[in-house]
Amino acid sequence: MKVSAIVPSLRPDEKLVGVVRDLAGAGFSRVILVDDGSGPEYADVFARAAALCPGSVVLRHEINRGKGCALKTAFAWFLEHADGDVGVVTVDGDGQHTGEDARRCAEALEEHPDELVLGCRRFDGPDVPARSAAGNRITAACFTFLCGIRVTDTQTGLRAIGADFMKEILDVKGERYEYETNMLLATKAAGVAIREVPIRTVYIEENKSSHFHPLRDSAVIYGQILRFLSASLGSTVLDIALFALLNRLLGGMDAHIRLLLATGLARAASSLCNYLANHRLVFRSRESVGRSAPRYYTLCVAQAAASYGGVYLLSEVLPVPAVPAKIVTDTILFLISFQIQREWVFSKKKEK
Repeated sequence: MKVSAIVPSLRPDEKLVGVVRDLAGAGFSRVILVDDGSGPEYADVFARAAALCPGSVVLRHEINRGKGCALKTAFAWFLEHADGDVGVVTVDGDGQHTGEDARRCAEALEEHPDELVLGCRRFDGPDVPARSAAGNRITAACFTFLCGIRVTDTQTGLRAIGADFMKEILDVKGERYEYETNMLLATKAAGVAIREVPIRTVYIEENKSSHFHPLRDSAVIYGQILRFLSASLGSTVLDIALFALLNRLLGGMDAHIRLLLATGLARAASSLCNYLANHRLVFRSRESVGRSAPRYYTLCVAQAAASYGGVYLLSEVLPVPAVPAKIVTDTILFLISFQIQREWVFSKKKEK
C-alpha cells in the first residue's frame, strides 16, 4: 500500500494503541502519530502505539495547538519523507474509524490520486446521536446551497489526501476543527473532485468526546453569504444616496432627463462598487476583471429583466400587491444571483 496513515491525538488512552494495531493489521506500513501537546505522562502510550507498526514516527507539539495544526505538521513531514507514497489517510485516534475502512479509503486514493477521498458515515440509524445527525445535516445543506459542494458527511475525520492537494492545503487557514471545513472548501478552488467511500458508523459513548460545534466550526461557510448580503445592502444604500444627491444637483433640468441621469449615474457607480466588493471581498476571485466584469454586467441586465417580469407576473396576473411582489421576486433573485456569481462570474476553479 502506497499510503501512510496519520493519527493526531491529545492525551490519548488505550484506544490509540488499538487504532494503530488495527491500522497495521489492515496493511499500513507507516503510521504518523502526532502528539498535540499531551505532555510527558502520555509518552508511553505513543511509544507503545508506534511500536506496533515498525515504520511509524511520533511528531510532537510542546503545547496543544489544535487538530488543524497537528494535521499540517503531519502533512509537512510526509511531503519531506514520502518515500514513494501517493498520499495519506487521516484517522481519528479514539477508535471511531476502523482499519478496514481506512484501507478502503487508501485504495480509493491509489486509484484516484487527484481526488479527495472521504470516508462517509450514514446518519439515519437509531444508534446515531441526535447532536451528530443534526449537526451534519445542517452543515451538509449549507455546503450544498452556499458553497456548491455536495458532501454527505462534512464532519468525517477519515480522509485520504493525495500529495498534490496536500501541498495546496498546507496554507489553508485553521488551527483546530475548522481546518477540516476549510479543507473541503479548498477543493473547489483547487479543482479537486471529492470521492465518497461508505464506512461504518461508530460512536464511542454516544460521541461525548466530540469537540465539533456545527455553528462555530462551520461559520466560515456562512461568512460568504453574509459578506454578499452586506455588499448588496451597501450598494443599495449607495445607489439611493447618490440618486437623491444627483436628483437635487440636477434640479434645473426637465424631470424626465433629471430622473434618467440620476438613476443611470447612481446605478453605474453603485454597481461598480458592488462588483469590486464581490470580486475582492466576497468571492475573492482569481478571475481577471476583463473576464468577470462582462459576466457581472450581463447578469445584472438579466436580473433586472427577471425582476421586472416577476413583479409584473405577481402583481398583474396574480392578485399580489406590487411591493410584496417586488420583495418576493428580488429575494428569490438574490439567492439565485449569489450562486451564479459564485459558480460563473467569480469562479475560483483552476484550469486543470
